[in-house]
Amino acid sequence: MQIGKKIKRLRLTKGLTQEELGERTDLSKGYISQLERDLSSPSLETFFSILEVLGCTPTEFFQSEERLQKVVYREEDQTVYLDEERGYHIQWLVPESNDKEMEPIVLTFSEKGEFKRFEPSLSETFAYVLAGSVMIRLGQHTYEALAGEAIYFHASDDHQIVNTHHGLSKIILVATNSYL
Repeated sequence: MQIGKKIKRLRLTKGLTQEELGERTDLSKGYISQLERDLSSPSLETFFSILEVLGCTPTEFFQSEERLQKVVYREEDQTVYLDEERGYHIQWLVPESNDKEMEPIVLTFSEKGEFKRFEPSLSETFAYVLAGSVMIRLGQHTYEALAGEAIYFHASDDHQIVNTHHGLSKIILVATNSYL
């Protein structure tokens, strides 16, 4: 096991810089860098101090990655919601994705279906059109994307996605969970 790489992964997950981790553990940024590159080994006291700041127990730290995180989400893990009034069907591909950095979904629109209108935020949005065509209203501008085309935008304006196809349209959409 490469202890340094695992410390770095935990630090990045916590959103800390090497300097911030060093300040919270009374260690230098240079020493944290050496630890993360496996150029130095911490004493037990230093190791436990780092783990405490990173919110990880020694048992959790030494567990294999497969037990620490879920990687594959099966169909039965997914949540589905149907809004008949607005004409769309949403499938959350990863449970509790609103607690994660990204929120991946599949949106299926009936003819003239439209997803709800969103206020400006710091989110970034990516979508890929699987079938049909959709229009993106972004502030005062509109954009159309056809099957096989990708969409990417910063959500700094009001935005909405609507079906422009005569029939069903389907997209995969991934938005970051960063709000104003």
